[in-house]
Amino acid sequence: MSLQAYKTAATRAESPREAEYRLFGQVTRALMHAASVDPSDTATRIDALDWNRRLWSALATDCSNPDNAMAMPLRAQIISLSLFIGRHSSAVMRGEESFDDLIDINRMIMQGLAGAPAQAA
Repeated sequence: MSLQAYKTAATRAESPREAEYRLFGQVTRALMHAASVDPSDTATRIDALDWNRRLWSALATDCSNPDNAMAMPLRAQIISLSLFIGRHSSAVMRGEESFDDLIDINRMIMQGLAGAPAQAA
């Protein structure tokens, strides 16, 4: 079986929660890598920040859908986090902030998705 076929089969067997956890893990690893590269490596840094912003933007869009079954306060908190992620990402690119807060937020979300204390991404 090819690697791609295995990945496809594994993805189909995941619950939505597991898929979200996996995606957050991938994005968080990209942020951690971007934090470790030379600041002049703007392509790596922009790619990781953009991926993280797109993830959070998709979550905010889903939370703004009136058909979303999550409790309204939780939906509002996710939307607020998404707005913070966007502002903080811009500050990281300007050299005013570090990646640390973005990584910490994603790790906390991963812990919630895991339902128990999760290990580091």
